[in-house]
Amino acid sequence: MTAAEVPAALVRGVGLFVPLLLLAALCAWRAPRPREVASMIVAGAWALLTLVPLNLYAVHAGWWTFHAEGAVWRGMPVDLLIAWAVLWGALPALMLRFLPVPLLTGLLVWVDVIVMPLAEPVVVLGPLWLLGEFAGSALCLIPALMLAHWTRRGQLVRARTWAQAVLAFGLMVGLPLYALDAVPGPGEALLGAQVLAAACLPGLAAAREFAQVGRGTPLPYDPPSRLVASGPYAYVRNPMQATIAAVYLVLVPVTGDLRLLVGALVAFAYGAGFASWHEGGQLRRAFGSDWEDYREGVRPWLPRWRPWPGRTPGTLYVAADCSMCTGLGGWIAARAPVALELRPAAEHPEVLYRLTCETPDGLRRSGVAALARALDHLHLGWAFAGWALDLPLLRHVGQLCADAFGAGPRASRDVRGAPGARPREGLPSGGGR
Repeated sequence: MTAAEVPAALVRGVGLFVPLLLLAALCAWRAPRPREVASMIVAGAWALLTLVPLNLYAVHAGWWTFHAEGAVWRGMPVDLLIAWAVLWGALPALMLRFLPVPLLTGLLVWVDVIVMPLAEPVVVLGPLWLLGEFAGSALCLIPALMLAHWTRRGQLVRARTWAQAVLAFGLMVGLPLYALDAVPGPGEALLGAQVLAAACLPGLAAAREFAQVGRGTPLPYDPPSRLVASGPYAYVRNPMQATIAAVYLVLVPVTGDLRLLVGALVAFAYGAGFASWHEGGQLRRAFGSDWEDYREGVRPWLPRWRPWPGRTPGTLYVAADCSMCTGLGGWIAARAPVALELRPAAEHPEVLYRLTCETPDGLRRSGVAALARALDHLHLGWAFAGWALDLPLLRHVGQLCADAFGAGPRASRDVRGAPGARPREGLPSGGGR
């Protein structure tokens, strides 16, 4: 080993083991609770996923460059990349035990500003490296800390669920494609994006169901507090693992890379192994006979054509004095929806202004969202259409189109004709049309 190699090896060794030893010490001092483990996972995943493009752009922009041999990927030392993800992800997630987010952010940025110049000769800084430090703090560190903070406190479950969906796709699909040089060309990418959107739909709908119905996330350490048996879970027991497997199977013909079949096999093995063990243990203890009934009625990989009859029931309120509404209600009723009762909107104790779907757990959806939920009670084909229609952007565009073509909010005739009848204040818009 030459004299020049000793400092480089020392920098890489210290850079890797100091954050890992600090993390191990905090875990040994007090074992992380489940929510802390979940916060470490999401913060570390966010840091890792965002640090890769940050460093690639930093080298391109001249903020800093790497000079290393061995364990190098795309010009980046893998050990330092992992150490940076721990330092800005998992480690601060545990340090939130002692420090608030603003103070912890300032401390970590201050440490990074001191350490970066000491990383030579492995990391050689350019004249504008502080700009890269600022970009990394804004894009990597602060979002990772906020995700960890919200996860620890169980806050913003829907936002955290969407963030986990982005992280899962980035780490399980995007990063492997980039690592294997299997990114398709522009023409194939356009076609592949359309097919991938359809393949990802059940997984997205399942994650949303976890947040809305179960009040939890897909992470095993931050699970739903209720048994989720609606949405994709009324058709198949492992929609998220099935989605990842389907995505890899779709990518094989799009990219022409047979190595991606390994990803499908890994997703299947995970679902059949860890997920099956998790279902047999934690879910049985948490939900008892309800879980056993669900497990007997819904297969893990092969979806049902019609939803499971024991799924979460719903009630669809339709305005009887609206020909468009009654026509839609008749169309749904003619298809024998499973566990969905259709009732006149006038029977609801509140004033409803749009088509409204309610479940016994108190969840209410109105307008296009109610229609999407009703489609979920028909069969797998219509359920796919409902899951797509209930995506945030599509749902809002669909509601605007429905309002423009005459399906805007209005009270039923019974309510408008009653002397002195007025809408109650503070009610969410619900089911008249």
